[in-house]
Amino acid sequence: MISEESEPSFARGRRYVAFLLELVSLHRRLFVIAVAGASVYALCTVASSIAVEWVIDNVIVPRFDADTGFSVDTSTVVAGGALIIGIGVLRGAGVVVRRAFAGMCQWRVAQTLIDRVSNRFVTQPATWHRRHSDGQLVARAGVDVDTTVQAMAPIPFATSTVLMVVVSGAWLLVTDLVLGLVAITVFPLLIGLNVMYQHRVDQHFDDAQQALGEFSGAVHESFEAVQLVKAYGAGDRETERLSLMAGRIRDARVRAVHLRGTFEALLDAIPSAANIGIVLLGAARVRSGDLTIGELSGFVYLFSLLVFPLRVIGYAMSGLPQAYAGYHRVKATIDEPLDPDPVDSIGTTEPPVAVRLTDVSFTYAGEPTPVVDAATAEIRSGTVTAVVGPTGGGKTTLVDLIAGILPATGGTVAVAPGGRAMVFQEAFLFGGTVRDNVTVGLSTDTLDDAHVWQALGWACADDFVRALPDGLDTTVGERGVTLSGGQRQRVALARALVRRPTLLLLDDTTSALDPATELAVLDNLRAALAGTTVVMVASRPSTVALADEVLYVDQGHIVDHGSHDRLMRDVPAYRELIEAFETDRAEPAGGAAAGGGS
Repeated sequence: MISEESEPSFARGRRYVAFLLELVSLHRRLFVIAVAGASVYALCTVASSIAVEWVIDNVIVPRFDADTGFSVDTSTVVAGGALIIGIGVLRGAGVVVRRAFAGMCQWRVAQTLIDRVSNRFVTQPATWHRRHSDGQLVARAGVDVDTTVQAMAPIPFATSTVLMVVVSGAWLLVTDLVLGLVAITVFPLLIGLNVMYQHRVDQHFDDAQQALGEFSGAVHESFEAVQLVKAYGAGDRETERLSLMAGRIRDARVRAVHLRGTFEALLDAIPSAANIGIVLLGAARVRSGDLTIGELSGFVYLFSLLVFPLRVIGYAMSGLPQAYAGYHRVKATIDEPLDPDPVDSIGTTEPPVAVRLTDVSFTYAGEPTPVVDAATAEIRSGTVTAVVGPTGGGKTTLVDLIAGILPATGGTVAVAPGGRAMVFQEAFLFGGTVRDNVTVGLSTDTLDDAHVWQALGWACADDFVRALPDGLDTTVGERGVTLSGGQRQRVALARALVRRPTLLLLDDTTSALDPATELAVLDNLRAALAGTTVVMVASRPSTVALADEVLYVDQGHIVDHGSHDRLMRDVPAYRELIEAFETDRAEPAGGAAAGGGS
């Protein structure tokens, strides 16, 4: 829990100070310049009240005084005007510097935090991502970072306000001890009010930020699965679920706003009442000769100017609980230890063996039954091996173990040295251009368009890419929405092929292609990447028949390993499965599905 009702105020204050110092340290120079500008503003604010006092006593009052002949020297008027204008210009410059650099500091800090969160996402292996909701992770790099940096903007002004209060408090006491004591007693009262408010509102903002993160994650996932939601008629259920989550955010924020309303009212009432008392008491002291009119005017003017900066301190303090709640979530992601990378557990083999599995097992955490159990096999270099088995038999998990996406919970996986590439059944494309999607992660200095077109040709994707409005520069939309399923699979395959991997892993990658295109793609792989070892999950008989060897997997076990013809002859269960695949493909629905590669 970020904050507890029982936590002492000083402990919470120390926590917030450490939080702010940590943010400031990210871009200290910008913050120091912003504070310097705010300090100039603060000192000029005190100086402006002194200038008002001087002008009233030396320019305005003499014009109504018969003893001076109702006249003032021109030089005095010019000096008064120059004094006020000069202080005003300097004060305005301080405001510009403070706002400009405070804004730059705020959003540079946001950029730094987003970069750190994103880098953590990238460096964490797939095992870590499987344990976390995509929507929650998006919220950490978006909503939570935005909430965190909201605390940055008012801090330079708030720090300069402390300077202003100290300097002005001293000047008020010097001007008139009695009025000064009355005025400065308001300062601790307002600060105490801020502390009390912050203490009570802390938990509400924490609850609201937590609920907002959960809501953002749920919305993201609901939009991602919008087709599934519609297909199962779950729209009303999703609407109700999201409405309940939004209601929790609303309730927490309403409670916080209710407290803030009371807080704002008191911040208005206390200084106003104090100002009335200062005017009344000051008038009496002017009558007694203890104050001049100019001194009283400057006194009231300065006290009025201090009210708004003191409210900024309250505003800054009121935003700290919510900002800290967001930062707590961001920091938890950044500081979370890296999961062991499954790739590091993979051993190496020597040709002619490309992949060696020795008693490999994998069991998901909390599950009693292994998905892959004591799998042992060798795959020769340069061959095409099909992984075949019934649904849920462990095919994809086996390929994930070879790819280093999942760590073996038993046995060893060894792969020949060289590059590995994997293409998933659900091809993921970024929202950029075709070129961006093929070359992602590669240096464009050594990879020109000729290499991109070559890879697209191997994947039988060059023809339809040339027909796109802008060719390689065509934007494919988020997740490749403007392309068909078969087109997305071929672009994703080209992304793998442009790297010329020594081991290519395909998880039913050609499932959305028609048989003729699939055959052309596999022929291209054999011709262009003759030395590449291909391991592919396959469920189409025509695909299986093209493989050099077949790994027959059932219930996590490698039942047999050999040629397709031998398995058809010697393994009845395999023969029945292939015949079932052929029967399924012969159905009208299957035939329609097979044509989806356009």
